[in-house]
Amino acid sequence: MMRPAIGTMASRVLVMVMNLLVIMLAGHRLGAEGLGQISLIVLGITFIMLLNNVVGGGALVYLASRFPLPRIVGAAYGWAALTALLAYAVLQVLPLVPAELVVHVVLLALIQSLYTVHFGLLLGQQRIGLYNGIAVVQALVLLVVFAAQAQGGQADLQAYVRASYAAFGSSLVLSALALARKGAGMPRQAAEGSLWSAIFRQGGLIQVANFLQLLNYRLAYYLVEAFRGTAALGIYSVANQLAESAWVAPKSLGTVLYAQVSNSRDARQQRDHTLTVAKASVAFSGAVVLVALLLPEPLYQALFGAEVEGIPGLVLLLGPGIMAMAASQAFSHYFSGTGRNVHNAVGSGLGLVVTLLAGYLLIPRWGAEGAAITATFAYGANVLYQAVVFVRITDTGLRQLWFTRADAERLQRAWRAVRGGK
Repeated sequence: MMRPAIGTMASRVLVMVMNLLVIMLAGHRLGAEGLGQISLIVLGITFIMLLNNVVGGGALVYLASRFPLPRIVGAAYGWAALTALLAYAVLQVLPLVPAELVVHVVLLALIQSLYTVHFGLLLGQQRIGLYNGIAVVQALVLLVVFAAQAQGGQADLQAYVRASYAAFGSSLVLSALALARKGAGMPRQAAEGSLWSAIFRQGGLIQVANFLQLLNYRLAYYLVEAFRGTAALGIYSVANQLAESAWVAPKSLGTVLYAQVSNSRDARQQRDHTLTVAKASVAFSGAVVLVALLLPEPLYQALFGAEVEGIPGLVLLLGPGIMAMAASQAFSHYFSGTGRNVHNAVGSGLGLVVTLLAGYLLIPRWGAEGAAITATFAYGANVLYQAVVFVRITDTGLRQLWFTRADAERLQRAWRAVRGGK
């Protein structure tokens, strides 16, 4: 079980490094304002994907072995097209992205929606290595195509858009070929009732929680841009991405935890595994934040461009919230694995309320620094609610919240299993 997690973690590290290289190149060639525009493109696509993933997201992993593949793909493709049309209509009214980028954002989101369908089905078929490999290829194509254009004197926002088309298109083609190679002829369980009923039952509540959490994560982007401009948003987005790199290990560990909790009926074992993952996640994220704090300001400017200032200070303000959300990765997967997704939705909702209140108070006055403080308050409120509910449900004592010898032994056994190929 840990071997796929290690592979997933390694692929996420590679993807993260290549994405940071893209941001570094963009920072030097496009400046802080260009970085802000790129963050708006990514955020616009992400919001569209939230609606698409009600059908085309994680629910497909569950449904892949329960319904015929052509039925699933047809339903998910139809929903993706409907989502893209609705998003285009909404973006004509709500200026969430610059007007000249609306068509590109919608088309890129549509392409991502289609290959996300393929990714979900690949995971449902437990072809995790192939899924990870395609994700790495996508990041590599984005980096290579963008860098090639920059070297050729085409360093503008459209260069990033063209590189995104190339990267997303490569994922669409490769994932489609992978499914075609091993898909329609696979033996399946009998269909369990209505496909649409199963899709909305599995995907609905998960996406409510994801939508609230995304607003919790990214609403501050719009507030910074509205009150302080695109350049300030560019600087904040760089600091935020650096800080969130601390979540690579927690997210990978959370994937393993989800499988363990879902397949266990032992409440004590579920609790113990969750606590171990939460503690390890906080320790890892704390180490990454510490490294980011120790790097000098001139190094960040050398990496991301002279206009990118104040990164260590922003990371310091974001740090406590980043560590809180590392623990939240464990609690969220525990609640999902035990069928208590409502607590993830409530926790994200509380964080969103804090984001709205603190954001409108702090961001107009302090800009990116106010956004960082807002994020830490919001993340803290989220994980505090989750921790209180977890302690109540599992009857966890205060001593068990500290790292113990039993936690170390569980991590050692997992690592030995990985090295031994078990």
